[in-house]
Amino acid sequence: MRVFFRTAVSSAMALSTALMLVGCGDTATLQVRDGTGSHPELPAPHKTLLPTMKTAKAVGWPEGAAPVAAAGLSVNAFAKGLDHPRWLYTLPNGDVLVAETNAPPKPDDSRGIKGWVAKKVMAGAGAGVPSANRITLLRDTHGSGIADTRTVFLKNLSSPFGMALVGHTFYVADSDALLSFPYVPGETTITAAPTKVMDLPAGTINHHWTKNVIASPDGSKLYITVGSNSNVGENGLAVEHDRARILEFDIASGTSRVFATGLRNPNGMAWQPQSGALWTAVNERDEIGSDLVPDYMTSVKDGGFYGWPFSYYGQHVDERAQPQNPALIAKAIVPDYALGPHTASLGLTFYTAHLLPVHYDNGAFVGQHGSWNRNPRSGYKVVFVPFQNGQPSGLPEDVLTGFLNAKGQAQGRPVGVITDGKGALLVADDVGNIVWRVTPATGEPGRTAAAVPASP
Repeated sequence: MRVFFRTAVSSAMALSTALMLVGCGDTATLQVRDGTGSHPELPAPHKTLLPTMKTAKAVGWPEGAAPVAAAGLSVNAFAKGLDHPRWLYTLPNGDVLVAETNAPPKPDDSRGIKGWVAKKVMAGAGAGVPSANRITLLRDTHGSGIADTRTVFLKNLSSPFGMALVGHTFYVADSDALLSFPYVPGETTITAAPTKVMDLPAGTINHHWTKNVIASPDGSKLYITVGSNSNVGENGLAVEHDRARILEFDIASGTSRVFATGLRNPNGMAWQPQSGALWTAVNERDEIGSDLVPDYMTSVKDGGFYGWPFSYYGQHVDERAQPQNPALIAKAIVPDYALGPHTASLGLTFYTAHLLPVHYDNGAFVGQHGSWNRNPRSGYKVVFVPFQNGQPSGLPEDVLTGFLNAKGQAQGRPVGVITDGKGALLVADDVGNIVWRVTPATGEPGRTAAAVPASP
């Protein structure tokens, strides 16, 4: 009886603490668009005793429901019933690979009451399911825009994320290593054992576990993203070795080097077709207010430092990062383009195909997974940023919306974005367990100068 009483009291106290934590925080005083574009508004930091926690409860899509596509576009489910699809890759023959994945075990990343509450809140947002640890191949054999063949391409991985094919070698960025496999064009399953190309930072914290990989246009190098092991260095800089950066791997020599640093959590990477520059989408830091700090996308300069953890958006000092490093802060590069505070902008791809309206040529599609540290919520949609001469040339435009229902619940959450073999846009939705396919509203084939979508 005593044990039951103590357990009940303990559970009640934990629940009370959880509610207190979730209910505290701040409210935004700016609009998301104020923290968007080449010159975002950056108000003074607003650090509260307890962080704002306003997630969207994951409920999934009702039967027959779908996101709302922008004017001139339509959307359909390319594949349903997946297991937490996060990232996408299109093979040269048009087959689509989807990483069905989630976080690996990381027992030291949720210590203390605050960590316990954060874990529970994230689980409610759809981020608590076990990782399927596989890559699935989707094939549309009839050209209908719906995958009618589904096979397990690779299994028994460790929270896989990024994928890249170079020649006949297929690379996978697991949560703890970059792996390679032999690939035969057209095959639907790989049974060969992996070869470890290089270790990647992991461990029992592994705060930002997703690792992405992209090949250089000539196929000679690989670029790998590694997120930080904390929000703002609170676990000490010793656990940040080789983190918050993009690494470069030279395939011929088998050697690696640091390409760029100070990137808190880089995810999507893509080559801008006009400038040839490598761009990445980065999740910035939390817990200094609903209006800070905007996530961003930026061209990545070789040897560049982008501020984390000591500063953000150039020389805006974050006093929480101690000890400070003034000399390094002075070198911090201002990102090219803000994507709004706490939008969790993850997916990034430039449009170089010829199916969607010409308005989208050379611009960037961005998958915004959605906020947890902003009131009201931000993100939960796919946006498009127009480009001219290799640079952003306007405000983001909504491409897919409606991921939140009228109650503020998450029917879906977009993550990876990529074009398929016909030029349609594919979007991985890890709450809806669907890959969405976006095409012209006029059907396929077609190329129009459709009306420009409205800005958010």
